[in-house]
Amino acid sequence: MRRIAIVMLCAFPLLAQRGGGRGNAAAEKPEEGIPVTDPLTIAKCGACHHKDDKGNLSRISWERTTPEGWEEAIKRMVRLNGLQITPAEARSIVKYLATDHGLAPEEARPVMYMAEQRIQDETNIPNDTVRGVCTTCHAMGRPLSWRRSKDDWRLLANLHIALYPQAEAHFRRNGRGGPGGRGAEAASGPEPLDVALNFLAEKAPLHTPEWAAWRARMRAPKLAGRWLVSAHVPGKGQYFGEMVIEPGANADEFATSVKLTSIRDGSTLTRTGHGLVYAGYSWRGRSLVAGAHPTLPDDPAHEVRETMWFSPDQSSAEGRWFWGNYQEFGFDVKMERASSEPTLISVDRTSFKSGSQADRVRIFADNLPAQIMPSDLDFGAGVKVRRIVSHNPGEIVAELDVAADAVPGKRDVVFRRSVLESAIAIYDRVDYIKVLPETAIARLGSDVHPKGYEQFEAIAYQRGADGKPNTADDVELGPVDVNWSVEEFLSVYGDDDKEFVGTLSPTGLFTPASDGPNPKRKFSRNNYGDVWVVATAKTEKDKEGKPLTGRSYLVVAVPAYIRWDQPEVSQ
Repeated sequence: MRRIAIVMLCAFPLLAQRGGGRGNAAAEKPEEGIPVTDPLTIAKCGACHHKDDKGNLSRISWERTTPEGWEEAIKRMVRLNGLQITPAEARSIVKYLATDHGLAPEEARPVMYMAEQRIQDETNIPNDTVRGVCTTCHAMGRPLSWRRSKDDWRLLANLHIALYPQAEAHFRRNGRGGPGGRGAEAASGPEPLDVALNFLAEKAPLHTPEWAAWRARMRAPKLAGRWLVSAHVPGKGQYFGEMVIEPGANADEFATSVKLTSIRDGSTLTRTGHGLVYAGYSWRGRSLVAGAHPTLPDDPAHEVRETMWFSPDQSSAEGRWFWGNYQEFGFDVKMERASSEPTLISVDRTSFKSGSQADRVRIFADNLPAQIMPSDLDFGAGVKVRRIVSHNPGEIVAELDVAADAVPGKRDVVFRRSVLESAIAIYDRVDYIKVLPETAIARLGSDVHPKGYEQFEAIAYQRGADGKPNTADDVELGPVDVNWSVEEFLSVYGDDDKEFVGTLSPTGLFTPASDGPNPKRKFSRNNYGDVWVVATAKTEKDKEGKPLTGRSYLVVAVPAYIRWDQPEVSQ
C-alpha cells in the first residue's frame, strides 16, 4: 500500500503538466511557473519533481507559501516518499523556497496568526460551503497561507482524497442528500469542492501584483541596531524595553539581546537569542533567559519562539513570542527602530475618566531631552497637562486634568514629533466588561501529555458614539480589576463539570485537571467538560448598582494525543 500511495503522489505533478483537471482545463493556457534556480533544491527535489525546459519543477514552481508551509511539505516528502535529506540541507531549501517562492508582505500579514500560533476567530471564510470543505479539519488560514495555480489547487484536492478518506465526503457529498443532507435541491448546484477551489483560485492565485512588486523590491534585511520594544503578556500586563540586533553569519541571520521591564512590578527580563529573516521581512527566532529554570507554566522567563513581520521599509515590526506546549502563553510584541529623536514606547495607564483631576501617568520613552515642558505633551482636546512631576531620559511622570465634557474615545499620546497612536482612552463610565478570549479551549494533561492552559483577561468597555453597547464603535478602556470564578454551563441534567475540569487562579489563569478516568465522577468519567469563566468587577457597577460581570465559554478537552507537525524553521 505504501508503494501505491507513493506512485499516486508522484503521478499528480504529471497530471498538471498534461492538463489534468476537470472540465475544459486542458484547453486553457497553462500558467507560467516560477523557475527553481537553487542547485540544492533541484538536486534533492528534481528526482520526483520533473524539470521542464524553462527551469520549472513540477508542483513546486506553481506554489508559493510561508516558511512553515515549505517546512511541512519537506517533512511530508520525507515521511511519504522517502526523501533523504539532512537537517542542514532542509534548512537551506526552506530558506530558498520561503524567499524565492514565498509570500509578499501584504499577502503574509493577514495570515500571520498561523505562524504566531495565535488563537483567533477567522473572518476570512466566505460561506458555509467553503467552511465545510476546508475548516472541518484545519483553520482557513492554512490554505490561505499558500498561493497556487488553478491546476495546483485541484491537485491539492486530489492529494487530500488520496491521503484522507474522509475528504471525499466533505468534497463531494457535503450537504447533498443522504443522512442529514439537503436533498435534490442542493444536488442541483455545484459540488462543494468546486465552490472552494474557485474561491481559492481567485483569492490565492499563484501570480499577484503584490508578489510581482515584492520580487522587484525585495532586499537583504538591514536590521542591525537598537530597537524599542513594547510587549503585552495576558495576565502579566505591559512590558517595555529594547532589542539589540547584531549581524550573524549570513546576511539574513542575526544575534539578539533583549531587556524588558514589567510596567506592573518593575521586574526585568534579559534574553539572548538568534533570528533568521525569510523573504526580506519574515522573522523567525528563538531567545531565552540565561540560567533560568522556570517551573510555572506562565513564567515569562521560558524560552520563546519569535515570529515577527517587519515592515517593508524595515523601520518597525510586530508579532508574537510564544512558549508552552500548546503555545498558549506569549508576548504580543511591537518594535520600532531607535533613532536620535525622542521616541515614546508605552504608558502605564490606558484610560482616564472625564472630569478627573491631577491623574498621574508614566510615559516610557527613549532619548528624552534634558528639559521637558507641559506643552511638549499633547493628549488631545479636553485633556490638559497640569505639570511634569519628574522626568529622565527614559521616562516622564505627568499630571493630567480631564475636562468633564472631554469627548470620549481613543487618544494619541504625542511628545513633539513622536506619537503613540490610540494609547489612552477617555470615558465617562464603564458600560460593560468582556472576558478574553470569549471562547477558549484548555486540555487535560498527564505524565505523557502536557496540560493545555488558558489565560483570561477582563477588559472594560464604554459604549461608542452610537450609544449602544457591544457594537463595532465601542471604546476599549483596558484591563479592569475583577474577581474570577467558574460557573456551570448547564448542558445536561445534573451537570457537575465545574467540580472536576480544573482550577482558576486569582489572576485568571486556568489550570486543567489531570487526564484519565475519575472514580469521583459519575460513570468514572474523565475530567473533561464545559464551563463559564466569570469575571466580576471589584469597583465598576451597572445602573442598578450591581457589579459588572463578563464571562467566557471554556471547553476543557482531552489531551492532544497526536501532534501532526511542529514547525522548526526558527532553529
